[in-house]
Amino acid sequence: MRYKELKEITWRCNMELWHQRLIIYTFGNASTIDRDQGVFAIKPSGVPYEKLKAKDMVIVDLDNRTVEGKLRYSSDTKTHSVLYKNFSQIGGVVHTHSPYSVAWAQAKRSIPVLGTTHADHLTHEVPCTEVMSNEMIKGDYEEETGNQIIETFKKQKLTYKEIEMVLVACHGPFTWGSTPEKAVYNSIVLEELAKMALYTFLINPEIKEIKKELIDKHYFRKHGKNSYYGQNT
Repeated sequence: MRYKELKEITWRCNMELWHQRLIIYTFGNASTIDRDQGVFAIKPSGVPYEKLKAKDMVIVDLDNRTVEGKLRYSSDTKTHSVLYKNFSQIGGVVHTHSPYSVAWAQAKRSIPVLGTTHADHLTHEVPCTEVMSNEMIKGDYEEETGNQIIETFKKQKLTYKEIEMVLVACHGPFTWGSTPEKAVYNSIVLEELAKMALYTFLINPEIKEIKKELIDKHYFRKHGKNSYYGQNT
């Protein structure tokens, strides 16, 4: 009963991904961290969503040791733990195989800022990692996937609190947020941005990013110090 709430939150986040159709069968996972206790809850490996229960969530420490749970944890658990250890203020991580985001990852392409919907959420393209080396693939693959994300943010001098999403080349999307619910939200937004960008390039293959002034206007009116989007409450 010690981790009941943590499991419930994580189960709800996983089910929201399923209800939003970002996941089919067993393709994806969401996790929630309790930093005070040094553990996170994550979906068990290979369990279909229609059969998934809150009690099935697996509690894991940051060294990837099962703390509580009868089932094997997600095969992506080590990627989640790398993100939790390096992005110290995130509260949840999501990984899906949603088709539009995966298409960009398989194309090994970042998603440029082509319109104001993208700019409402971030001022930068959605980054795509480099293709993993053979040594990394043959090593601890899931951990190296996390390392690849961290290295991408270091190389491109990106801030994880501003850009809460990434495409892993040849693989698919990972998102995170200050809460697990925000990580789910970001996953849904990323899929929409990927879809819009694809259709934009189909209509106009020569399209370029929108100008910085328009990006900044839309981002900062929603997230800036003097933002005026939404209600003052």
